[in-house]
Amino acid sequence: MPFPDISPFVGGWTFPLPWGGEFGIRWYALAYVAGILLGWRYGVRLVRTGQLWGGQTPTATPAQIDDLILWVTLGIILGGRLGYVLFYQPHMIWETPLQVVQIWNGGMSFHGGLIGVIVALVLFARSARIDLIRLADLVAPAVPIGLFFGRIANFINGELWGRPTSLPWGMVFPGAPDGFARHPSQLYEAALEGIMLFLILRWATHSRLWLQRRGVVAGLFLTGYALFRLSLENVREPDKFLESFVAATGGVTMGMLLSIPMLLGGAWLIWRGLKEPVTIVREAPDAASPEPTQKS
Repeated sequence: MPFPDISPFVGGWTFPLPWGGEFGIRWYALAYVAGILLGWRYGVRLVRTGQLWGGQTPTATPAQIDDLILWVTLGIILGGRLGYVLFYQPHMIWETPLQVVQIWNGGMSFHGGLIGVIVALVLFARSARIDLIRLADLVAPAVPIGLFFGRIANFINGELWGRPTSLPWGMVFPGAPDGFARHPSQLYEAALEGIMLFLILRWATHSRLWLQRRGVVAGLFLTGYALFRLSLENVREPDKFLESFVAATGGVTMGMLLSIPMLLGGAWLIWRGLKEPVTIVREAPDAASPEPTQKS
């Protein structure tokens, strides 16, 4: 199956620059904007939906979510870029240091972005005096929205393709070597890390009401992403500059290695959160004020 000829620029429109090169709005940049804006609005919707909290006070106010979005955006961009450089191309630091800041040339890491967001949440939680783990529970359900758009943008760019396959939906990507049909692994990731993970977390927040259980939703996100990423690394082509690393580790990719701590940390958060009793505010039958009860 041939790869669809889609320009990396929205509408294919570009403008020449006086010093060389061209400028245009890239689908990849638009994916970041859409993911952040929709995630922001989803977070506001969560804190405004009172039944999700079982009578508890929501973790943050809509105004605090508005403030948080700037912190998260900086965490995504700075962490994503620094993570890419440190995890995948550390030689860039001493060989071509100016390229470290050239985000427009590509190169972002999800795991680096995750670390950047965690740092942003720590700083914001301390500044706003909000429980860090409960804040993570609130942010986690919105993350798959950005992951979905990001993976679709990877597909449009014809990057991060999969390994060779004989399946009928295998695609011949223009930049892939040898002209083999390959797994469209970007679409697999969009489906699992984006749509499926969003639905799982939606079930956790709206059906199980696990925003009331400290750390469970964040743990479910970490565990779910790690499991999906570990499985998809088996069909995703490792970056060429990491071929020696994969060979030395017996087939373990950098994505697998970075996902293992997520899996362990997420499982611990779920176990811990489900063990803790939850205080639910119910109306007392003969009292004017609500009566708190607990469930385990």
